[in-house]
Amino acid sequence: MDRIRWSVDRVDPGPAERIMEIGCGGGAAAALVCGRLRTGSMTAIDRSLTAVKKTLARNESCVTAGRLTVLQAPFTLAGVGELGGFDKIFSINVNLFWTTPAREELDLLRRLLVPGGTMYACWGAGPTPGRSDEIAARAAARFSAAGFATSVVSSEGLQCVAATPPNPAR
Repeated sequence: MDRIRWSVDRVDPGPAERIMEIGCGGGAAAALVCGRLRTGSMTAIDRSLTAVKKTLARNESCVTAGRLTVLQAPFTLAGVGELGGFDKIFSINVNLFWTTPAREELDLLRRLLVPGGTMYACWGAGPTPGRSDEIAARAAARFSAAGFATSVVSSEGLQCVAATPPNPAR
């Protein structure tokens, strides 16, 4: 839970922001984000029906209050391309941005983020010392090569790459 709390602190959701989480898992991050929202909202996605059910169960009051939408969907144009207007999008321990070139997904981020919006790709300490540093460096290089302004924050085996596209596509 410390890894998730640290990651959400990096995202720093504002009370009126629109937030998306890629790969919501059991919904722990969604609970932390929704606790900070007042007039804002969050969309949590995961490819796994099991994860979606866990997130819904854990965050039922947020869903009922209209602050959280949970979708079973891949992070693809077909899966979430109709959404948009997000101030921040984040992921925690999702391998998408460091294991593949992720060209289509990087284009999708540009489409989904508002001008000035930011993607936060966060990782926790891996089983091999230094591995999450390598992962963050590889992800930051991919974002930078795609024209995103990037910064990396590291703390005790935890990393977060903040990536902002120069001109989100609309």
